Amino acid sequence: MRRYILIVYAGMLLSACHSKKLPSDKRNNAIASADVIIASPRNISNIVEANGTVVANEYVQLHPEASGRITYLNVPEGVFVNQGTIIARINDADLQAQLSKSKVQLELAVKTEERLKKLLAINGINQADYDSALNQLQSIQTDIAYYQALIDKTVVKAPFSGTVGLRLVSIGAYVTPADVIASIQQLNTLKIDFTLPESYGTLVHKGNVVSVELDATDTIKQRATIVAVEPQANTITRNLKVRATLQNTKTHPGSFVKVYIDAGENKHAIMVPTNALIPNDQNNQVVILKNGRAKFVSVETGIRQAANVEITKGISEGDSVLVTGVLFARPDAVIKVNSVKTL
Repeated sequence: MRRYILIVYAGMLLSACHSKKLPSDKRNNAIASADVIIASPRNISNIVEANGTVVANEYVQLHPEASGRITYLNVPEGVFVNQGTIIARINDADLQAQLSKSKVQLELAVKTEERLKKLLAINGINQADYDSALNQLQSIQTDIAYYQALIDKTVVKAPFSGTVGLRLVSIGAYVTPADVIASIQQLNTLKIDFTLPESYGTLVHKGNVVSVELDATDTIKQRATIVAVEPQANTITRNLKVRATLQNTKTHPGSFVKVYIDAGENKHAIMVPTNALIPNDQNNQVVILKNGRAKFVSVETGIRQAANVEITKGISEGDSVLVTGVLFARPDAVIKVNSVKTL
């Protein structure tokens, strides 16, 4: 009786194991399904987009050249000032006293030199005495020039005509050359700095015109003229830095802009959705159907749009390219086509 029960139990286990294998076998035999797109050439606009930043034509932070207490402060925030306008003065009482002392000494040294010069002409003194007096005169003149230079450093002036920014110090504050009093920017002409992959370097030359979109709500793009291209590409990103000028605009420096560069005439190109690409370390791949089976092919890409990318090499007109289920496709696997999509 016990032996009979063991045999029945063993049979039940074998039956259970066999029943568990069936779903796995069914999964292995299941045919994957996906949507495809038929590769065909189409007209595309050959416009290259780049991100840029608005930069003031001239911009400086106003630092004092000398340390001391501010005795005069003229920072008209947000107001246009002319070149040479005095922005601030640092206490220069000690330097002014030294300058006055040197000027008094200069008067005496001039009279002494003139008197000794006349005596030298009639051999009343020797040459050494006159040379000493002349040297004293020139030394005092040098001291006056030195003190005047130090006094000039206590005056902060606008280096160019522009709009003054926010005041960062108050009158009576003790400042050093490391402190910023305010900033000044020249806004009548603005610069647009943007980067571009080095492969597009032939499109940007001094004098070329690009279109600039200052705001996503603007319907009219403005024209900017390229004034310079950085000679060396960035060694990390391999991008070129380009600068263009923009006239008569109210955009604030630091704003984000879109730059559009015409890369030539429209052309026929094979386009596929960007989600059809399988990127890896060396190249990009797409999955195409050959006789109902998946085949992975390496491709080269060209112009990129918002949702599509140009395929310049790797697939031909008429190829069926998988656009869904790409990540689940396996080489040489049978693929069932659900539908044929269009761009």
